[in-house]
Amino acid sequence: MAICAALLPAPGAAAASRTLTPMNFADLAGWAQDDHAAAFRTFAASCRAIRDGVPPSRAALPPTPALLRACDDALGLGTPERDAARAFFERSFQPFLVGDGMLTGYYEPEIDGSRTPVGRFNTPLLARPDDLVTIPDGETLPGVPPGLGGARKAAGGGFEPYPDRATIEDGALAGRGLELVYVEPVDAFFVHIQGSSRVRLPDGPSLRLVFDGRNGRKFSGIGRLLVERGAMTKSGASMAAIRAWLAANPREGRALMRENASYIFFRIDDSLDEKDGPRGAENVPLTPKRSIAVDRGLWSYGLPFWLDSRFPDGQPIRRLMIAQDTGSAILGAARADYFAGTGDAAGAVAGGMKQQTRFVVLLPRGAAASER
Repeated sequence: MAICAALLPAPGAAAASRTLTPMNFADLAGWAQDDHAAAFRTFAASCRAIRDGVPPSRAALPPTPALLRACDDALGLGTPERDAARAFFERSFQPFLVGDGMLTGYYEPEIDGSRTPVGRFNTPLLARPDDLVTIPDGETLPGVPPGLGGARKAAGGGFEPYPDRATIEDGALAGRGLELVYVEPVDAFFVHIQGSSRVRLPDGPSLRLVFDGRNGRKFSGIGRLLVERGAMTKSGASMAAIRAWLAANPREGRALMRENASYIFFRIDDSLDEKDGPRGAENVPLTPKRSIAVDRGLWSYGLPFWLDSRFPDGQPIRRLMIAQDTGSAILGAARADYFAGTGDAAGAVAGGMKQQTRFVVLLPRGAAASER
């Protein structure tokens, strides 16, 4: 799950509807130079999940019949080389301009930790509690205000909102054996932001922790809060700058982190290979530099997008990406989060990304107007 972008000041409300303008592949600067075979492999992974009925961890718009047909065609091709993969996309899809919007980045942290609390490793990452009820989008439960996505049964009957971050950190779930691993406090907070992590242990192999639910409370980006309070500028509110501020202001930093009421729960995923990325919301391992998170209320998982942008260092991003994830801060048609990979180098890329980007969606040919 991609929510790193919520650390940054919000780029402004995005339109809830899509206005799509048809294009030609010849209109896409850099299209011919991209590695379409790499994009095809990521697209095929989404198609296998769709065709196998793998349930997503967070539902998006269902795939259209036209996307299902494109997936069938793709899965029948095996592993095409670059030119054949490009021919497939050009044959099976039509590009549509979505518009200019915002591209941010996220990654899979790789941090140190311990199975037991010791020294600086004093903050647990918790497994999903058995009393957490996830409320589907657009639905409510008696006793729970609209807009909250998590609840538990109340003592007197009905339901009540699930505890917020501060209450959980103060011990609301203590004594239930939910502690998976202990890490440093700031690392724990950023793992909650990213939604997954590799945790290196002193006595064994790394653990792969993946998203397994949230308390349903509203997310508050601490980057936005720091900007509003004059602690840093909007342009300077990168992930590295936020971490540095938290390290320099531990007491104020702890209070600030607790203002984010959202809290994430995890599970250990032993099924992933070392080379795999974490599982996105589609329940497919993410591919570094090819997977993006999109607004799940507007798009289906598996859709290809062409991005025309630049990295913070000025290098161009002209690349075919596949929608395989979502996030609380990823709202609007021209809005995405770029999965940069695993570890500190990927984190340095992701943490500095806040790029104006031209978004083009590839919709399957033969789709009815109602599917667009």
